[in-house]
Amino acid sequence: MFHRPLILLQIVQLILFIVDSGCTAHMMGNLKLLCNFVKKYLGTVRFENDQFDPILGYENLVQGNITIKRVYYIEGLNHIFFSVGQFCDVDLEVAFWNSTCFVRDLQGNDLLIANRGPHLYTISLQETSSPTPICSSGKASPTQAWLWHQRLSHLNFDHINLHSKKDIVNGLPKLKYVKDQLCSSCELSKAKRSTFKTKVVSSSKGRLNLLHMDLCGPKRIESINEKKY
Repeated sequence: MFHRPLILLQIVQLILFIVDSGCTAHMMGNLKLLCNFVKKYLGTVRFENDQFDPILGYENLVQGNITIKRVYYIEGLNHIFFSVGQFCDVDLEVAFWNSTCFVRDLQGNDLLIANRGPHLYTISLQETSSPTPICSSGKASPTQAWLWHQRLSHLNFDHINLHSKKDIVNGLPKLKYVKDQLCSSCELSKAKRSTFKTKVVSSSKGRLNLLHMDLCGPKRIESINEKKY
């Protein structure tokens, strides 16, 4: 009597991610693929057909040894989009070629590779072996840091990092903002005029006497009466 050998078939789900240069943030509609989901209303997203859908939260997307940080969850979205802009915000390079798209770090290492289909560049994370977390809360470049310092009315960097962490400011990238030098405008605004020297002889002879004092000066340009004080 012969027994037919038992054959176990493993079904591997192929998940494709679309690299989109017009997408403002990473987004997807499959909540099962997200870990440690943070439920929070973050506004709406507008699609090409003028349809608006709410952003219901965000969290990390983990597939094998790949972690994509801060992916927005949009209920009912049938595709998974990777934002070129969000990759660039954390100092990653996105290079498009005729048939391939590369996502690289500053050292030139290929973190993600997308293949071009009929019209789109798609990534299959099952075929990627990079253990590096992508789009983590990296360090902002000095240009980015000082740009947001000026945009937020010269807010100190501790508060900028707090706003970034708690999503208080729309459009503020979730990065670490570091002050690498002093701000000349902040120094000037906090400068104080030196005090007047103590007078040996008092100017007043009694109570309620009229006093004359220089509150500012000397001025670079004289007044009509040729006064600099």
